[in-house]
Amino acid sequence: MLAIGAGLSGLATARALSGRGLAVTVLEAKDRVAEPWRARHPALRLNIHRKFAGLPGQPAPRADGIYLKRDTVVRHLERYAAQLDAPIHFGTEVTEIVRVADGWQVTATTGVYRAAHIVIATGRESLPHIPDWPGRKTFEGELLHVGDLGDVSRFDGKRVLVVGAGNSGTDALNHLAAHRPKAVMVSVRNGPAIVPRSIFGYPIHGLARLFAALPVKVTDPAFKLTERLLLGDLRRHGLTSHPEGGSTRLLRDGVTFAIDDGFVAALKSGRFRIVPQIERLDGSRVVLNDGTSREVDVIIAATGYRTRLEPLLGHLGVLDENGRPIHAMGERDPDNPGLWFTGFKPIFTGFFDASGIAAKRIASGIEVDVAEASARRDNGGARARLVGRSSMRMRRPTAKDRRSPVARRITTNPHAGGSPARASKSRTEWMD
Repeated sequence: MLAIGAGLSGLATARALSGRGLAVTVLEAKDRVAEPWRARHPALRLNIHRKFAGLPGQPAPRADGIYLKRDTVVRHLERYAAQLDAPIHFGTEVTEIVRVADGWQVTATTGVYRAAHIVIATGRESLPHIPDWPGRKTFEGELLHVGDLGDVSRFDGKRVLVVGAGNSGTDALNHLAAHRPKAVMVSVRNGPAIVPRSIFGYPIHGLARLFAALPVKVTDPAFKLTERLLLGDLRRHGLTSHPEGGSTRLLRDGVTFAIDDGFVAALKSGRFRIVPQIERLDGSRVVLNDGTSREVDVIIAATGYRTRLEPLLGHLGVLDENGRPIHAMGERDPDNPGLWFTGFKPIFTGFFDASGIAAKRIASGIEVDVAEASARRDNGGARARLVGRSSMRMRRPTAKDRRSPVARRITTNPHAGGSPARASKSRTEWMD
C-alpha cells in the first residue's frame, strides 16, 4: 500500500493500516511533517474543540486549554509520525498516477512505485489560490495569500484589504482586530455563515456532534438565528449573508463556518469597513466594481485553495468540477478499485475527527480486499496442485507466508535508465 501525503489524514490512515498488519509506505513531498502548519501565523489557534483534535491512538494535548496553538499542533503531528510503524519517504513529490494491470503505478521524484492500493491524502489546501485580477503585476504593495499570513503585527500602521471573510479570512481579521493597522477593508462577494466562538462562555464547537446529528433543515435556520441574536444584524454594517445556510454549504460544498473572535466588534466600531469586490489593481490603488478606488498597502487574499489533483487524476473521472474527489472520505469507488481518498471533506467535528473516520473506513476496505485476493491466490494454487498431482506420489503440504505483499519500487530515479521496461530490471520492493 502507498499513502500519498504525511499530513494528519495520511498519517492516520497509515496507522490504521499498519495496525491491521497491512504494510504501507508514506510518500511526502515536503522534507518534514506539518510543514503547512509551520507556515501559519504564530498566534494561530485551532477553531475546533480540543476533544475533536485528537488522532487515532493519540489524544490532543491539554496544555493549551480548549483550542490548540499552532506550535502544539506541529508537535502533535511530529509525535504521531515518530510513533508510526511505517516508513515515510520525505522529499518525494508524486508526478503521475496511472492504472496498471496489477493496481496502480505512481511516478515520483525519487522513483516509480507499483501498488495494489493507493491512498491520496494530499489535502484540500494543497495549492493557495489568488485570483488573477487585472493589473495584478502592477500592484505596488504587498499581495499575499492568507496561508502565508505570518505575524500580523507587521501590518501595524498599514492600510490592509482582506479579500474574503470565510473561515480563514475571518481568522485573519480576528488577529488584525487585536493589532493596530491604519485601516482594514474587507471585500466580500457573499457574506459568511459566522458564529461566535462561545455562547455564554461555552465553546460552540463543543456541540459539534449535536449539530452533526441534526438535519440541515434544522441547523441552517438555527445558525442564522444564533448569528442574529448574538452578533446582531450585520447587514447594517455592510456584511450580507449568503442566501444558503451554513450547514448546507459545509456538507455540500465544504465551506466551513467563520468563527468570530474580534472581527465583528471591529466592524461595528467602524475600525473595519466592508467594500465592494475588486475590479482591478492599479499601482498603489485598488479599483472596486462600484467605480471607487482605495489606496492599499497590503492585500490579503483569503480566496481559498485548490487540491492540485487535476494533473494527477483528472483523466480518471474521480474529481468533481472543483477538482475535489467525488469519494472524498474513504468511500469505496467501484469504478477505481484500490484508489482511496481522505482529508478532502470537512465535517462538523473538524478535519482531525474526519481523518480518523476515513482511516478506519479505508483500512477496513483494504483489509477485506487483501483477504479476498489472498483467498483467490490460495484457491488458484490448490487447483493447480490438484491438476498436476501424480497419483503415484503425494506431497506433504508446506507452510505458506500469508503476509500481504508490499509496494514495489521499480526504480530509484524515474528519469534514469530510459524506458519503464528497462527501469523494472533494477531492485524491486513489493508493497501492496
